[in-house]
Amino acid sequence: MASWVVIITVFLFITFLLRALSDQRPRIISHWYHLVEAMTQSSQDFYARLETAITKRNIPGVRLSPVNHLGGGVFSAHRVYLQAKRKEHTIDICAAPFGSGFFVSWWLGVTISRFWYAVLAIPLLGPYLVRLFRPETYERIDTALMFQESIRSAVLEVLDEATKVQGLRSLSESERKPILSEPFSRK
Repeated sequence: MASWVVIITVFLFITFLLRALSDQRPRIISHWYHLVEAMTQSSQDFYARLETAITKRNIPGVRLSPVNHLGGGVFSAHRVYLQAKRKEHTIDICAAPFGSGFFVSWWLGVTISRFWYAVLAIPLLGPYLVRLFRPETYERIDTALMFQESIRSAVLEVLDEATKVQGLRSLSESERKPILSEPFSRK
Protein backbone atom coordinates (compact mmCIF):
# COMPACT_ATOMS: atom_id res chain seq x y z
CA MET A 1 0.00 0.00 0.00
CA ALA A 2 2.80 2.44 0.90
CA SER A 3 4.50 1.79 -2.46
CA TRP A 4 1.36 2.98 -4.28
CA VAL A 5 1.40 6.19 -2.30
CA VAL A 6 5.05 6.76 -3.26
CA ILE A 7 4.35 5.95 -6.93
CA ILE A 8 1.36 8.32 -7.04
CA THR A 9 3.32 11.06 -5.24
CA VAL A 10 6.27 10.72 -7.64
CA PHE A 11 3.90 10.68 -10.63
CA LEU A 12 2.12 13.84 -9.44
CA PHE A 13 5.42 15.59 -8.74
CA ILE A 14 6.81 14.72 -12.20
CA THR A 15 3.55 15.81 -13.86
CA PHE A 16 3.59 19.10 -11.96
CA LEU A 17 7.29 19.63 -12.78
CA LEU A 18 6.78 18.97 -16.50
CA ARG A 19 3.81 21.36 -16.57
CA ALA A 20 5.85 24.04 -14.82
CA LEU A 21 8.74 23.59 -17.22
CA SER A 22 6.54 23.74 -20.31
CA ASP A 23 4.50 26.77 -19.21
CA GLN A 24 6.51 29.80 -20.29
CA ARG A 25 3.67 32.29 -20.67
CA PRO A 26 4.39 35.55 -18.93
CA ARG A 27 2.41 36.53 -15.84
CA ILE A 28 0.68 39.79 -16.76
CA ILE A 29 1.43 42.62 -14.34
CA SER A 30 0.18 45.60 -16.33
CA HIS A 31 -2.08 46.26 -19.28
CA TRP A 32 -3.34 49.22 -21.30
CA TYR A 33 -5.71 49.62 -24.22
CA HIS A 34 -7.60 52.26 -26.14
CA LEU A 35 -9.89 52.44 -29.15
CA VAL A 36 -9.54 55.63 -31.17
CA GLU A 37 -12.77 56.17 -33.07
CA ALA A 38 -12.48 57.20 -36.75
CA MET A 39 -8.71 56.56 -36.84
CA THR A 40 -7.49 54.73 -39.91
CA GLN A 41 -4.04 53.20 -40.08
CA SER A 42 -2.42 49.91 -40.97
CA SER A 43 -0.97 47.79 -38.21
CA GLN A 44 2.33 47.47 -40.10
CA ASP A 45 2.70 51.25 -40.41
CA PHE A 46 1.96 51.70 -36.70
CA TYR A 47 4.51 49.00 -35.77
CA ALA A 48 7.17 50.53 -38.03
CA ARG A 49 6.70 53.96 -36.41
CA LEU A 50 6.65 52.35 -32.98
CA GLU A 51 9.93 50.49 -33.60
CA THR A 52 11.53 53.84 -34.50
CA ALA A 53 10.10 55.49 -31.35
CA ILE A 54 11.33 52.64 -29.14
CA THR A 55 14.77 52.48 -30.77
CA LYS A 56 15.42 56.20 -30.25
CA ARG A 57 14.90 55.72 -26.49
CA ASN A 58 18.05 53.53 -26.26
CA ILE A 59 16.48 51.11 -23.79
CA PRO A 60 19.34 48.85 -22.64
CA GLY A 61 19.00 45.24 -23.79
CA VAL A 62 15.62 45.62 -25.52
CA ARG A 63 14.86 43.26 -28.41
CA LEU A 64 11.98 43.98 -30.80
CA SER A 65 10.29 41.35 -32.93
CA PRO A 66 6.89 40.54 -34.39
CA VAL A 67 5.08 37.64 -32.67
CA ASN A 68 1.87 35.80 -33.48
CA HIS A 69 -0.76 35.20 -30.84
CA LEU A 70 -3.85 33.07 -31.32
CA GLY A 71 -7.12 34.95 -31.36
CA GLY A 72 -8.88 32.03 -29.69
CA GLY A 73 -8.47 28.27 -29.79
CA VAL A 74 -5.95 26.19 -31.69
CA PHE A 75 -7.75 26.64 -35.04
CA SER A 76 -8.35 30.39 -34.70
CA ALA A 77 -6.59 33.09 -36.68
CA HIS A 78 -3.33 34.62 -35.50
CA ARG A 79 -2.83 38.29 -34.76
CA VAL A 80 0.58 39.90 -35.14
CA TYR A 81 1.89 41.83 -32.13
CA LEU A 82 5.11 43.78 -31.77
CA GLN A 83 7.04 42.32 -28.86
CA ALA A 84 9.57 44.30 -26.82
CA LYS A 85 11.60 42.00 -24.59
CA ARG A 86 14.14 42.90 -21.93
CA LYS A 87 15.49 40.28 -19.53
CA GLU A 88 12.49 38.62 -17.88
CA HIS A 89 10.02 41.34 -18.93
CA THR A 90 8.00 41.25 -22.12
CA ILE A 91 5.62 43.81 -23.55
CA ASP A 92 3.35 42.63 -26.35
CA ILE A 93 1.82 45.51 -28.29
CA CYS A 94 -1.25 45.10 -30.47
CA ALA A 95 -2.33 47.70 -33.04
CA ALA A 96 -5.20 46.92 -35.40
CA PRO A 97 -8.25 48.38 -37.09
CA PHE A 98 -11.41 47.58 -35.16
CA GLY A 99 -14.82 48.55 -36.53
CA SER A 100 -14.72 52.23 -37.45
CA GLY A 101 -11.64 52.89 -35.34
CA PHE A 102 -8.16 51.72 -34.48
CA PHE A 103 -7.32 49.69 -31.38
CA VAL A 104 -4.01 49.79 -29.51
CA SER A 105 -3.10 47.73 -26.46
CA TRP A 106 -0.06 46.46 -24.63
CA TRP A 107 0.56 43.77 -22.03
CA LEU A 108 3.53 43.84 -19.64
CA GLY A 109 4.40 40.39 -18.38
CA VAL A 110 7.18 38.72 -16.45
CA THR A 111 8.55 35.29 -17.32
CA ILE A 112 10.95 33.44 -15.10
CA SER A 113 13.45 30.91 -16.39
CA ARG A 114 12.77 27.19 -16.62
CA PHE A 115 15.17 26.65 -13.74
CA TRP A 116 13.08 28.83 -11.40
CA TYR A 117 9.88 27.14 -12.63
CA ALA A 118 11.47 23.85 -11.61
CA VAL A 119 12.39 25.27 -8.21
CA LEU A 120 8.82 26.57 -7.78
CA ALA A 121 7.54 23.07 -8.53
CA ILE A 122 9.18 21.67 -5.40
CA PRO A 123 6.25 21.04 -3.08
CA LEU A 124 6.07 23.35 -0.05
CA LEU A 125 9.71 24.44 -0.30
CA GLY A 126 9.81 25.90 -3.84
CA PRO A 127 8.22 29.32 -3.22
CA TYR A 128 10.45 29.89 -0.18
CA LEU A 129 13.61 29.04 -2.16
CA VAL A 130 12.62 31.47 -4.91
CA ARG A 131 12.00 34.25 -2.38
CA LEU A 132 15.34 33.50 -0.73
CA PHE A 133 17.53 33.30 -3.85
CA ARG A 134 15.57 35.52 -6.27
CA PRO A 135 13.84 38.16 -4.17
CA GLU A 136 11.83 41.02 -5.62
CA THR A 137 14.17 43.94 -5.09
CA TYR A 138 13.59 47.65 -5.54
CA GLU A 139 16.04 47.53 -8.45
CA ARG A 140 14.12 44.75 -10.23
CA ILE A 141 10.78 46.51 -9.72
CA ASP A 142 12.18 49.92 -10.73
CA THR A 143 13.70 48.44 -13.88
CA ALA A 144 10.38 46.83 -14.85
CA LEU A 145 8.56 50.12 -14.28
CA MET A 146 11.17 52.07 -16.31
CA PHE A 147 10.84 49.54 -19.14
CA GLN A 148 7.04 49.83 -19.02
CA GLU A 149 7.16 53.63 -18.97
CA SER A 150 9.61 53.80 -21.89
CA ILE A 151 7.44 51.56 -24.06
CA ARG A 152 4.24 53.29 -22.90
CA SER A 153 5.60 56.70 -23.83
CA ALA A 154 6.68 55.38 -27.24
CA VAL A 155 3.20 53.94 -27.89
CA LEU A 156 1.56 57.21 -26.84
CA GLU A 157 3.99 59.24 -28.97
CA VAL A 158 3.06 57.25 -32.09
CA LEU A 159 -0.63 57.35 -31.21
CA ASP A 160 -0.49 61.12 -30.61
CA GLU A 161 1.23 61.66 -33.98
CA ALA A 162 -1.44 59.60 -35.76
CA THR A 163 -4.38 61.34 -34.08
CA LYS A 164 -2.86 64.77 -34.79
CA VAL A 165 -2.27 63.99 -38.48
CA GLN A 166 -5.84 62.71 -38.82
CA GLY A 167 -7.34 65.66 -36.90
CA LEU A 168 -8.65 63.48 -34.07
CA ARG A 169 -8.89 64.21 -30.36
CA SER A 170 -5.79 63.25 -28.41
CA LEU A 171 -6.09 60.98 -25.38
CA SER A 172 -6.91 62.47 -21.98
CA GLU A 173 -4.64 61.88 -18.98
CA SER A 174 -6.98 59.23 -17.56
CA GLU A 175 -7.02 57.40 -20.92
CA ARG A 176 -3.21 57.20 -20.87
CA LYS A 177 -2.85 55.36 -17.54
CA PRO A 178 -1.96 51.64 -17.43
CA ILE A 179 -3.99 49.10 -15.51
CA LEU A 180 -1.86 47.29 -12.89
CA SER A 181 -2.69 43.73 -11.83
CA GLU A 182 -1.25 43.18 -8.38
CA PRO A 183 2.12 44.32 -9.66
CA PHE A 184 5.15 42.26 -8.78
CA SER A 185 3.33 39.87 -6.46
CA ARG A 186 4.29 36.20 -6.74
CA LYS A 187 1.46 33.81 -7.47
